[in-house]
This record gives sequence, C-alpha cells and structure tokens, in this order.
Amino acid sequence: MSRILLIVGGGIAAYKACELIRLARRAGHSVTCVLTEAGHHFVTPMTLAALSENHVYTTLWDLKDEAEMGHIQLSRQADLVVVAPATADLLARMAHGHADDLASTLLLATDKPVLAAPAMNVRMWLHPATLRNVETLRADGVTVLEPDEGAMACGEFGPGRLPEPEAILAAIESRLGAGRRLAGRHVLVTAGPTHEPIDPVRYIANRSSGKQGFAIAGALAALGARVTLVAGPVTLPTPAGVDRVDVETAREMAAAVEAALPADAAVMVAAVADWRVDTAAGQKVKKSEAAPALSLVENPDILATLARSAQRPRLVVGFAAETERVEEHAAAKRLRKGADWIVANDVSGPRGESVMGGDANTIHLVTETGTETWDRMPKGEVAHRLAERIADAL
Repeated sequence: MSRILLIVGGGIAAYKACELIRLARRAGHSVTCVLTEAGHHFVTPMTLAALSENHVYTTLWDLKDEAEMGHIQLSRQADLVVVAPATADLLARMAHGHADDLASTLLLATDKPVLAAPAMNVRMWLHPATLRNVETLRADGVTVLEPDEGAMACGEFGPGRLPEPEAILAAIESRLGAGRRLAGRHVLVTAGPTHEPIDPVRYIANRSSGKQGFAIAGALAALGARVTLVAGPVTLPTPAGVDRVDVETAREMAAAVEAALPADAAVMVAAVADWRVDTAAGQKVKKSEAAPALSLVENPDILATLARSAQRPRLVVGFAAETERVEEHAAAKRLRKGADWIVANDVSGPRGESVMGGDANTIHLVTETGTETWDRMPKGEVAHRLAERIADAL
C-alpha cells in the first residue's frame, strides 16, 4: 500500500479532490490530506477526513499536530506528495521555495517525489510567469501534469481545467511504479557553454544558458534514472536527484564525460566551443594599437568521440543549434557524428534570444527513420517529452 500526501489547493476544482481520494483508496492507497486556507472555501476538513479516514492537517501552528507528528515527519512519511488542484499561486510558491504555511513548508521539506495537477483560468495558465514556474518545477524534478482544455467556471474556454481524477490517479500510479521507467539506468547529460580562455580575464564562449540541458537532466531523474550532469559555467540550481560535475573548458568536459562512462544513454545538450586559443596568455593581454592575433586550434569533438567509443552508450543523442536549413543540417550532423538522434532547434532569432537564454523551444527530432517537429513549447515540457522518448528507446 502506497502512502499519498494530498495537498488540496484553493480553487473551484477542489471538489474533484474528493473523487480522487475515493479512487485512490479503492486502488489500495492510503491518503492523508492537507487543506490550504484557501481550500477551506471549497471543501471542508470533515469531508476530506470522512473520505480518507485519516486526520486532515490544516495549519502549521497546531500544537497537537506538531507535537504528535510535526510537519517534517509528515512531509517524509509519504511515498508521493500530490498537489491537486495546484493553483497558480501554489505553483509560484513551490517554484520560489516559499514556506509560509503548512502546504508550502511541507513541499519545501519533503524528500519524496512531488506531482502537481494544475487548475486555473486559461490566461493564468498561459501567462509567462506561470510557464516559467512550471519549467522551474519540472527542472527540479516535480511532475507537473498538463491541464485539460475546456469550458471553465469563469466562462472562458481553453487549457486550465484540472485533469479528471481518473487521469490524476493514473499519473500517481505511474509516478509511484511504472513512472520510474528509467530506474536502474544511468544517463549522462551535458549542458551549458564552455569557456575557452584567451588570458586570465577573457575567453571564447557562446550564448548557451544551460536551461534546456538542466531541464532534461531533471526530467530523466524524475523517471528514476541515475543522472550525471556535466555542466559548463552556468549558475543554474542542480535539479533534484542529479549528480553534477562542473567544468569550464571543452577539454575538461571531454574528460568528465569519459570519466562518467559507462552509461545507458547520453544526451549531449552542451554547446561546446569548436575552437580554443592554442596557448592562452598567462597574464592579461594589454590593449595596443594593433589587434592581437589569436592562433586557434580545434577542440575535441565530444559527441563524435562518444558515439565511436568502445563504451558507447546504447542511445546517443546530440543537439544542434542552427540558423538555416535546420532539418537538413541536423540530418547531416547525425550521420557525421554517428549519433542515434539529433535534437535540432532554430536559433536565428535576434541574438539567438528566442532559444538561447529563453524559456521555450521548437524542436526537430531527427532519427534514422526521419524527422518530427514539435510545436514551440516551454523547455521544461520539451525535457519531459524527450525523457519519455528516451525511456521508450531504452
């Protein structure tokens, strides 16, 4: 019997939490409920207690509850924490690590997997702030379901409806069991740029933010994989459950990739600098009338080397940032590098801002059988979708 900690947020869809409890118990799960202050306006503690046959927790300041169990212990006794409905406010507080009431404190204190089922007005769901928060949560390893589309209590139509209780239960059971589809698998991920020094204060680099690679690492870990993330110089937080190795240069990244083998799959998202200065200056190069001449040498081709390695992972996935003829160049790169898949994106927007450093991506997945294009979506959703495809392939 799995133990579910259900956090009921304050939205009209809270009434569906009652049916979710009934279905979960019928499936053999134990359910303990936490009702937020806003949730009180839609369902009562008595209703949730009667359906769950467990005490309902409502406040961080209950002396009896804290003495008998305490919020830390409550957050860690469950096998899975479920937030349904997850309102826009709850998602924002989760993403930013707030701990100002019982629900947010439990979510910050838990060391167990978390699943959130969003429900809100369509404009709130599509707002850039909510999309950023969802991407952050997915990169942190939280499973955030896609809301249903349809008519809402406010009279508008679109995505934002709470998924039906049956769908949430299926996601719960997937997350508890079959959802850890990559359990026992080791996946290597590279992310971010590399910095190739010219002198102690200058370097050659690119605009890669590392966001997509970090999101992919988090999504793979959420599916149960042991993930080694080799990260170039970025300041992003490490996704939950991911082992991170920080590097700066292409040669350091190549060495870290080799050290991380063997792996079942490798997802090479990093934008590795193709060239480095042959001999970096030991001191800062002073400005003079004549521009300094830089002698460049080629960096190691990490993707091609890995694809032809004696310890080649079963699945090798490369990335390609292109500015023209995206699918054609990606297909040629797959053959040239020896990769199984190439994930290509078009970075031809102003200064590459539409992708590099941005929060969304349009993907062309190139495989031996052809190319499929994914509509523009948040990078967290790209990561979730790619992780599922990797699980299918392994």
